[in-house]
Amino acid sequence: MKRLYLALMGLVVILFGSSSAVWAAEEAAQSAGGNSLVLAAIFLASGLGVGLGAIGPGIGQGNAVRGACEGMARNPGMAGKLMTTMLLGLAIMEALAIYALVIVFMLLFMFADKFM
Repeated sequence: MKRLYLALMGLVVILFGSSSAVWAAEEAAQSAGGNSLVLAAIFLASGLGVGLGAIGPGIGQGNAVRGACEGMARNPGMAGKLMTTMLLGLAIMEALAIYALVIVFMLLFMFADKFM
């Protein structure tokens, strides 16, 4: 329980510590004539895109590794075939996370420049 409180306090410190930088960036965008609401939406979508784009492949990879370990424990003779199949599946799952990262980079570097 003590760790939970420490983690929450650390999160609060990080949020309050970064709020001044956010307000300064908004004032700078307003003074430069940029549309800060659109920029905020792009940055929020970028953060959520990476986070949500990594959750699915992360859960899938965890399940794949768990299943392969259980299979190897039950039948050690199949360890080579299971390892090969698992690594191929992990590579395909990782590609999904990389696609999300590419879309986030497009949001940040192609579309955000138009509003700055």
